[in-house]
Amino acid sequence: MVQSRHPRAAAWAAAAVLLVVPALTGCSSDSGSGSDATAGGSAAASPASAGAPSTPIVGEPADPAAAKAEIEKNWVLFFDPKASTEAKAEVLEHGDLMEPLLSGFANLPNADKTSVKVENIAFTSPTEATVTYDLLVAGSPALSDSKGIAVLDDGVWKVSLKSLCGLIELSGNAAPPPC
Repeated sequence: MVQSRHPRAAAWAAAAVLLVVPALTGCSSDSGSGSDATAGGSAAASPASAGAPSTPIVGEPADPAAAKAEIEKNWVLFFDPKASTEAKAEVLEHGDLMEPLLSGFANLPNADKTSVKVENIAFTSPTEATVTYDLLVAGSPALSDSKGIAVLDDGVWKVSLKSLCGLIELSGNAAPPPC
């Protein structure tokens, strides 16, 4: 929910800051469902042997704790106004294609004041998770309880392009290709 007198300005500032986020409407060929399926908790031990390695719960990665830590770290990096464009592109799905757009966002109003606080991560598959977060401008929520999608891409948990495109669409501006 937007908590600002100027919701479009807050959304544009957020997009401008490239603090990607709510996966509102689809804009790429991502196959993410955006559902709110929750992670099942801890993995169950094999009944055959108490010392056997844990078996991951269907719908989450083999090491959910490590995956959650990486997702949170990469989302915070992506929304960090001090992070370089190159660093942001590395944690954005198809970031190499979006680098020129990311460069332009850095000079927009409030770009230097935008950050994110990850509230929850729920796996929807071993390679995708719904991220619930608050988008902050100058430390105050501009978009609370926003939903985005993290995807496992080449072994790295990244902010989905779908999330960035959704934020741009929320701002009322046309999303660039490949959205």
